Amino acid sequence: MTLTKPILLFCTAIILSSTMLWGQVPGFYMKDDQKRVNIPFLNYNNLIIVPLSINDGPELNFLLDTGVKSNILFSKSIGDAIGLYYTRTLNLMGADGKTVLTALVSPNNHFDMGPVEGRVQPILVLEEDFLELERVIGVPIHGIIGYEFFKFNPVKVNYDTDFLTFYRRDRLKWRPFGYRKIALSFDNYKPYVQSTVDQIEGQVIQGKLLIDTGANHGLLLNRETSSEITLPPKHIETDLGRSLGGDLYGFAGRVKKYALGNLKFRKVITSYPDETEFSSIIIESGRLGSLGSDILARMTLIIDYPRERMLYKKGGEFHKPFEYDMSGLKVRLTSLEERRYYVSSVQEESPASRNNFKPGDEILSINLLPIEYWDLSGINDLLRSEPGREIIFTIRRNINGIMMELEKEIILKKQL
Repeated sequence: MTLTKPILLFCTAIILSSTMLWGQVPGFYMKDDQKRVNIPFLNYNNLIIVPLSINDGPELNFLLDTGVKSNILFSKSIGDAIGLYYTRTLNLMGADGKTVLTALVSPNNHFDMGPVEGRVQPILVLEEDFLELERVIGVPIHGIIGYEFFKFNPVKVNYDTDFLTFYRRDRLKWRPFGYRKIALSFDNYKPYVQSTVDQIEGQVIQGKLLIDTGANHGLLLNRETSSEITLPPKHIETDLGRSLGGDLYGFAGRVKKYALGNLKFRKVITSYPDETEFSSIIIESGRLGSLGSDILARMTLIIDYPRERMLYKKGGEFHKPFEYDMSGLKVRLTSLEERRYYVSSVQEESPASRNNFKPGDEILSINLLPIEYWDLSGINDLLRSEPGREIIFTIRRNINGIMMELEKEIILKKQL
């Protein structure tokens, strides 16, 4: 599916372990003895971005991602600036099964998230920032935290209020009123949930899905995991986003219905990635695919690793239709400093391709509003807003070495 943030499929069999430091057990803890504390987060395209500092350094933005085990810092230059100590170098396999990434291990770090702190935390520090998330999200993202944050305490994720609630471990022994409950299973420190998918053409399939708060798709199905997974009649071939190992490609379509317990989601936009050299690991895990934030953000969640369960109820966005980009444009940011927006790709047989948009076109205004007044989230929301809507662009294009300003329009049309 067209992605406004990368699908984060970090694939490595390496599990980091921290040595005990001064008798401390690695994990995240409340600083004070309270029943619960609230942590605000930034919500960008349903991604959970948490401000924190490492070793009393400057504030950084980290993505909260249930799909990863290890803490990851995207840039060694940041690690050097905050004085991280490295003990060894690792080569990691990227999600495309081909790209090899170099990372350094920094053990025994302290994370400060306001009322919550991470003690004795190991970090994988990438030599280079391969993801460049700021260009596809529009805000700086410096790293990822995953399993370590959830492993000892129940955590409520309220996408409507943009708050995390971090509970004391002995709280929530009973299910709160209004919440449904479903069991979690774990493999390689990652949470899985049993689900049912009703396909448009094909069988109803059941199996386990990875709960992945760090991916902004709704549903992702790996066709190589089951012969029962079929492409819907109406689908498009597209790139599905960027991972630590490069761009991922495949198809986007819809399923008739997705059921999490007895809660049903209809006409869900679904990604069907191509098979890669990493597919064997996915098959061995026994999962059919993953459940991303476009579904998760329609609920309020209590993710309870200690009790191996997830509590959930309908959120404010539950009844919002699942929509796919209706323009065929993918827009990226040059950098946060420049804040210039350009077309990175154009979907074939889309409204944008029929109106001769080209990769590299710089966007100067949208609907007569200068681009300085837009952000990536607002642009992407507009491009999937309403069939028949007319959007007027002013673009700058290099034509035979001459920079020309052109006015173009798109009439949005459902592609799925």
